[in-house]
Amino acid sequence: MIATHSIRVLGRELQVKSVATPEHVAQVEALVNEKLAEAEAKVSGGDTQLVVILALMNLAEACLDARKQLAEEQRTCTERVAGLIERLDRQQF
Repeated sequence: MIATHSIRVLGRELQVKSVATPEHVAQVEALVNEKLAEAEAKVSGGDTQLVVILALMNLAEACLDARKQLAEEQRTCTERVAGLIERLDRQQF
C-alpha cells in the first residue's frame, strides 16, 4: 500500500509516496543526507547543484560496485552449486 512520508533533504521538507515501510524511508533519507553532507564538505562555495551532482556520482559509483560484487558472488555460487550437483551425480549408484 502506498503511503505518504515526510522527509527533510537539503533543508527542505518533502512529501514522498512509497510502498516502503516508514523505517526504510527513514533509512533512505538518512543515507541521502549523509552522502550530501560528505559531498558538501568537499565542495567550497556552497554550490548546491555541485553538491548534489557529487553526491549522486558517489552513490552511483557505490551502486555499480555493489552490482559488480553481487554478480561475482552469484557466479561463484552458481559454480559451487554446479560442482556439488556434479559430485552428487557421481555418487549415485
